[in-house]
Amino acid sequence: MTKNKVLKEWIEEIQSLCKPDRIVLWEGTKVQYDELAEECVRTKKAIRLNPKKRPNSLLFRSDPSDVARVEKRTFISTTKESDAGPTNNWIAPTVLKPIMLELYKNCMTGRTMYVIPFSMGPVGHEFSKVGVEITDSPYVALNMHIMTRTGRSVLHLIDQGETFVKALHSVGYPLQPGDIDPAWPSAPMDHKYISHFPEDNMIWAYGSGYGGNALLGKKCFALRIASNQARNEGWMAEHMLILKLTDPNQKIRYITGAFPSACGKTNLAMINPSLPGWKAETCGDDIAWMRIKEDGRLYAINPENGFFGVTSGTSQSSNPIALATVQHDTIFTNTALTDDMDVWWEDLTPEAPEHLIDWQGNDWYKGDSVRPDHPNARFTAPLTNCPALAKEYQEPVPISAILFGGRRPTTIPLIHQSFSFCHGIFIGSIMGSQITAAVLDEHIGEVRRDPFAMLPFIGYNITDYVNHWTKIYHMSTEDLLPKIFFVNWFRRDENNQYIWPGFGENSRILQWILERTEGNINYKITPIGFVPDLKHLNLTNLSISKAALDTLFEVKKEDWEIEIKDIESYYAKVYGIHTPEVLKVQLQKLKERFE
Repeated sequence: MTKNKVLKEWIEEIQSLCKPDRIVLWEGTKVQYDELAEECVRTKKAIRLNPKKRPNSLLFRSDPSDVARVEKRTFISTTKESDAGPTNNWIAPTVLKPIMLELYKNCMTGRTMYVIPFSMGPVGHEFSKVGVEITDSPYVALNMHIMTRTGRSVLHLIDQGETFVKALHSVGYPLQPGDIDPAWPSAPMDHKYISHFPEDNMIWAYGSGYGGNALLGKKCFALRIASNQARNEGWMAEHMLILKLTDPNQKIRYITGAFPSACGKTNLAMINPSLPGWKAETCGDDIAWMRIKEDGRLYAINPENGFFGVTSGTSQSSNPIALATVQHDTIFTNTALTDDMDVWWEDLTPEAPEHLIDWQGNDWYKGDSVRPDHPNARFTAPLTNCPALAKEYQEPVPISAILFGGRRPTTIPLIHQSFSFCHGIFIGSIMGSQITAAVLDEHIGEVRRDPFAMLPFIGYNITDYVNHWTKIYHMSTEDLLPKIFFVNWFRRDENNQYIWPGFGENSRILQWILERTEGNINYKITPIGFVPDLKHLNLTNLSISKAALDTLFEVKKEDWEIEIKDIESYYAKVYGIHTPEVLKVQLQKLKERFE
């Protein structure tokens, strides 16, 4: 199977521990993928969708207890608790490993063990890293085939001595003779573990078959383990889209963007610009690995090979590119099923069909009070399915701008630019979304901070993470590094309606951003940063009132006095006496600018 002594011994160790019935090396071929997909259909683990409507596509339904990432069961296991920091769940390896080894004993009995060599990034590229995931889930094998580069070419690198991340996964549901295997096997919640051992470059996951809990190349490797590797090696692993923009003069630039969930990250990655002559293409919608190269510029590459996106809210009006991307060769999870064997989800069409089979396999009729799809229903599709995929998607591209964002109904303007890269680090540290829905009364209006959109994904101490941004700053110069911006598409008026139309109209803001990266003097100075001078913002053919524009870009002292107090209490809670110097300096400067 392999010439690499470390890998060979590890496979033998896991075989002895987990006791699978058979072992399959994932070759990464279409034939192998198609055979396993057909086996899943035959064993009723998956549903084959209508080949005339959705060729070579499958629908899986998870167990209702296994529908999303489980942050409370996600651990960073380091020798010292301080290395995990205050934002991660920590258990010492000496405690966690024995617990999980006991769970892994005989856990693959009655199952097939898939050995999946995979590359995050193009195979053999200087920006790339490799891993091997061992799993007993055919769903994981199929998804990893789409989301990463898999197979013999990666194994060849490992055989030549390339170091690799060990990623072990089991659904935690062994089968004894006569047992009926459920369509979606998983373990009870208190037996679910998604554990990261950064000191060993190792991931152990148990009990969940869903998404980021099981596709260990994704958040587990590409962010939590990779962020620690990046800290040690002098690069960055960030939760960011990568977007290529071409202006009417055919000038090409690239931007990245980090946004918390439900803030339009995939929609921006696949934006269809409303401005004539502008073209947008995606390099990636979720993760960016970034390094400063010899020319002093920051370059980014998408380490993934596919999209693992949320279906809910995706429609012809919100994201036609995403709809085109999932037309074929796609795995769907927890969507509804139409009578003609196609998928459906909320907002896909203006009206729901009269009848559907819901995500749990039950009849659903129009007018029923419960929605037929799960709110976290997903699609897994190859990058190459995307009609707006940039030809440079497998190359590191130079970044002109970094966007941070959040969902804020007030306070934060539609767009502002940081005064400097270090001020941009501060902006990234305070990003978040305001709770406006009727949750509990005491939470309405509270800002849930998600620094750099990385709060659940930093694989080490958050103080060290922020300080690492400062180290990256010192590796180059202000004029060569990307300019940093904060966007807020979600500002509301006095009637609680969104003011900015969003979607394709966001290209107007992107135009201003790119002009600013060229140093164009089209701005006004506020205490929080540069905002557009409305005389120089492209508003051609946009129906929006002067009063609405004034609200979109206003920076009110009384709002920011409240914001500053909230930032101070947040810093005290998260960092305490370890607040990074860059944040202390920038917060003090912000206070002084409002005096």
